[in-house]
Amino acid sequence: MVALNDPLAARAHARAMEGDVADAMPILPPVADDVPAGVMPEDVLWEERIAGGGYASRRLSRGSRLRLIDLDGDACASIQLFNAELPTERLNVADTVKIQWNAYLGTGKLLLSDMGRVMMSIVSDDAETHDAFCGASNAASNARTYGDGSNSGAFPNARDRLVLGAAKHGLGRRDVHPSITLFKGVTIAADGATVPVLGPFAPARAVTLRAEMDVIVVIANCPHVLDTRPWSVTPLRATAWRGAMADAQDPIRNATPEGRRAFLNVDDYCRR
Repeated sequence: MVALNDPLAARAHARAMEGDVADAMPILPPVADDVPAGVMPEDVLWEERIAGGGYASRRLSRGSRLRLIDLDGDACASIQLFNAELPTERLNVADTVKIQWNAYLGTGKLLLSDMGRVMMSIVSDDAETHDAFCGASNAASNARTYGDGSNSGAFPNARDRLVLGAAKHGLGRRDVHPSITLFKGVTIAADGATVPVLGPFAPARAVTLRAEMDVIVVIANCPHVLDTRPWSVTPLRATAWRGAMADAQDPIRNATPEGRRAFLNVDDYCRR
């Protein structure tokens, strides 16, 4: 047993842990051995395991890919997006649903801002279980279901974790906006009932997104707001790498008239 009340012993103990890998920490420098062919090691920007109840945030440049993997089949990724240059522009879930005439996200769908611009697009998705209806859990919802849902409590909630992630980029609680949820789904029945589709699912489901402008991505990995099981959420893996921007022939860009306009709005913004 190390005598941690001895400063010299405490320092030695801390230094001896150099190189240890915790359940939740970024890998520095980022290394991933399963990125797509053609991605060079120096192009890997971010590699991090986000533990259950954890959060992460990162600034990504236009064209970057972000792959999220539900490692054990029970992760729940609440995601918010901000324009990295002007964070008052942010993900608008209502417009994401309304403008695309579709509330069920998947491959080819766009995540749109409140300025009519596409922030990220979903370039691949083998999970196909997501939620654009309910938003993130909060302290009150967690208290009703589990107990103390504060950041320092035993059952942290997604909204407060998103606040912590946003704070890393100079943003505050009032900047935290409605989020989408990846890997946990909600459908709407014919009678209007909200039907949660929460799993657990098969492990290693993945979603890859492409940044269509410079963005700040904030992720919280906490149980879904409609999940009434005992508090449980499994780790999430995030990997990002540099990539090409969508060109004029890109199939996602050209899939719909609404999408083409959202991409043109980004082009116009980035040319200023």
